[in-house]
Amino acid sequence: MAYSNINKPNEYFNSVLYTGNGSTQSITGVNFQPDLVWIKNRNSTNEHNLTDIVRGATKYLHSNLTQSETTAANSLTSFDSDGFSLGNNANFNTNTNTYVAWNWLAGGTGVSNTDGSITSTVSVNTTAGFSVVSWTGNSGTVGHGLGQKPACIIIKSRQTSNNWVVVHQGLGTMSGNVLVLNSTGAASGGGAGQVEPTANVFTITSGLAANDNNIGYVFAEKKGFSKFGSYTGNGSTDGTFVYTGFKPAFVIIKRTDSATGADWRIRDSVRTPYNDSYQTLYANLSDAESTASGNAIDFVSNGFKIRTTAAGINASGGTFIYMAFAENPLVAGNYVPTTAR
Repeated sequence: MAYSNINKPNEYFNSVLYTGNGSTQSITGVNFQPDLVWIKNRNSTNEHNLTDIVRGATKYLHSNLTQSETTAANSLTSFDSDGFSLGNNANFNTNTNTYVAWNWLAGGTGVSNTDGSITSTVSVNTTAGFSVVSWTGNSGTVGHGLGQKPACIIIKSRQTSNNWVVVHQGLGTMSGNVLVLNSTGAASGGGAGQVEPTANVFTITSGLAANDNNIGYVFAEKKGFSKFGSYTGNGSTDGTFVYTGFKPAFVIIKRTDSATGADWRIRDSVRTPYNDSYQTLYANLSDAESTASGNAIDFVSNGFKIRTTAAGINASGGTFIYMAFAENPLVAGNYVPTTAR
């Protein structure tokens, strides 16, 4: 695991809240010009919407659907120096509705990468361990630009109605095992033929990508900034503690051994600034924000603590993967004082 050399994580990942106005508006406070913006309406059943710099503004995909890419001139209209601008599209900007936007910094406009057998277009930030990768085809190797073995790869076809495929090191191996972002399904061998990614490329097969234009979000683990791991549930309200080495700003959790309650739960420190609250959204569902106690997680200075017996997050003996990004780091050589919440 590489050190991040990041003392201010919110300059590489940040969450912002805003209220729709049904017209046009610019959202600020991100702290950087984002290269991936993931937006969800909190109080309505509108879809999740992901827009990135490589595909371009006005183009978006829904994490909860298999649907192909949509282009709408009134959606996310530009990536700005401190945020992004919106039109009046209902998924992004319904009047009086409340929204959350999760933002990642990659490397700006994509450039050609020929490390793999398939030429890709890559926007990469090696400090933060994140790249946005576009390519065409479903057989070969694809350069990701990170210079480090990825810990998590999320892939979606842009042109056809295919599943979102997730490869994650918390599954024990990144060779063959996959999850589906738009589903509660358990981990499966649906990535037959794929091999472990390297510091330069990942291998795609028909089980991972469609034979058309594809987009991938590729993450390497950076100590003090990001963590991609697994844990075992204990079925208790005094649940499993997961050490990340930082105070989390954002966590996604998914059960991997069963589909029972196994939604992709998203928590962040902006919607939930204090512990003992449960504001949760689900990457695989269009549902409005949930405050159910079955989502109880505490964010602490060096990780997160499960506080529920719910099967989807803490089944006794159940296995779970997570992806987490830092609010404050707490690692040697990269220390910022962190307080409990």
